[in-house]
Amino acid sequence: MTELATWNERFGITGQVEFVQGQGDMPVVVIANDLAQASIALQGAHVLDFQTAGESPLIWMSEDVVHAPGKSLRGGIPICWPWFGPHTADESMPAHGFARTNNWKPITSKANNDGSTLVTFELIQKEKTKALCSHPLNVQLHVTVGAHLHLALETTNLGDTPFTLGQALHTYFQVGDVRETSIEGFDGGEYIDKVKSAGDYGVHKIQQGVIKVESEVDRIYLNSGNRCEIVDPVMQRKIIISSEGSASTVIWNPWIDIANQMGDLGLDGYLNMLCVETSNAADDVIELAAGATHRLVADYSSQAL
Repeated sequence: MTELATWNERFGITGQVEFVQGQGDMPVVVIANDLAQASIALQGAHVLDFQTAGESPLIWMSEDVVHAPGKSLRGGIPICWPWFGPHTADESMPAHGFARTNNWKPITSKANNDGSTLVTFELIQKEKTKALCSHPLNVQLHVTVGAHLHLALETTNLGDTPFTLGQALHTYFQVGDVRETSIEGFDGGEYIDKVKSAGDYGVHKIQQGVIKVESEVDRIYLNSGNRCEIVDPVMQRKIIISSEGSASTVIWNPWIDIANQMGDLGLDGYLNMLCVETSNAADDVIELAAGATHRLVADYSSQAL
């Protein structure tokens, strides 16, 4: 029996959950119910798309995305884990950790009473992942597809000593035109400016009013609360982002010059994407005690304007 057949036998739900071979021969689970549909690649437990019934897609994926083993996908929801950004002690380590480029496995699936569907994934720990992080950790991603897209990333410290955990759900949202979009919920908040070309890289600043994207934006908002909104007049909707277990939010759009250098963002792709990342970054990294579990939660929904 093939791996896909085994997963379908154990975790498939008729009319709701099916495991298929995706692009680049990547296994993908397709979730569909009366409320919404989504697909998730087993490499990285990477949410590729999400769309509620009768509505436009909420999640953006590049037209030029490369589906290849060990390569992070441009768009969707990459998982940055167990560190965010560069490794603090070893610059040779992969940026944003290794969860997004390694394989996960399904461990549960369930049709919920409210019509939504739950699938849970666990990162497969192998010698190459242990070489990158020798501390014993278990990480699972619980994905609920319904009227909302609900993600819960759970990390358990299996070791005898504390572990410093940094992470993010690096979510790419679909927007009509990022130049017309605003982000609400951060007025008066402190952020770290991470734009290297601006001349004040790493400087702490205070947000004045709503966030507008008119050039490269790369910021870590501190003590950012548990709710923000993307207001999109072009698509005539607002995207509501709620979180738990996070006191930091990353806002990112590479703008035209960096987008052209990246090579996989698609023609003018930067205009139709906006990353708002629920995270534990900068001052918000988690000191995870031995035996403890941290739960990072993000919930996404939309409303018409």
